[in-house]
Amino acid sequence: MSRNKPPVPEVDLRARVLAASVALITEEGLAGLSMREVARRAGVSHQAPYHHFPDRASILAAIAGDGFLQLAEGLELALGKKGTPSERLRLGGRAYVEFARRHPAHFRVMFRPELVDLEAYPEGKAAADRAYRALEQLVAGVVEVGGWPEAHAQGLVLVAWSFVHGLSSLVLDGPIAKTLGDAELEAAVEGAFEGFRRLVDGPGAKKVRRSTRR
Repeated sequence: MSRNKPPVPEVDLRARVLAASVALITEEGLAGLSMREVARRAGVSHQAPYHHFPDRASILAAIAGDGFLQLAEGLELALGKKGTPSERLRLGGRAYVEFARRHPAHFRVMFRPELVDLEAYPEGKAAADRAYRALEQLVAGVVEVGGWPEAHAQGLVLVAWSFVHGLSSLVLDGPIAKTLGDAELEAAVEGAFEGFRRLVDGPGAKKVRRSTRR
């Protein structure tokens, strides 16, 4: 450590390095992330980040892992809500979009295998798998009550994932984020989810919705 900088506790050091990295990505994009700049932003010596992260990719893996963990928790929360499977899937989709809006730096790292391969980072991979399992469970409920053939289940998972991920990307970085005001954007997102519900509801969905209103 530098003589004019007191040692930072290891737990705090890791958190400070990650917070500085997220801030850099948010403000300057992925191109602005370097070990030296992270250290400067974190207020530690140039060598301090290496105590926890051997290179830039390991920082990105930690950010991605943290992101997938938060996403998984949001999807699992939707799984525990009351209502029809279609309603829970909608809540899970909203959680996905809101995660992207609240944590844009994490979102922009999580799905970039050319930047970081989570197969090489077990904790990050486990968090990603947990989020995917939660999505599978949300879709499984719709398949079960909607009259869909079981063979279509995995395809519907991909449809649901494509929808919420694409919508999140458009809300975060697409032209609608620049051309619509907050109220208009929220209305557009709600309309998109209503259209998606009509798309994925199977032939048994109307019966399920009627029974829940009694």
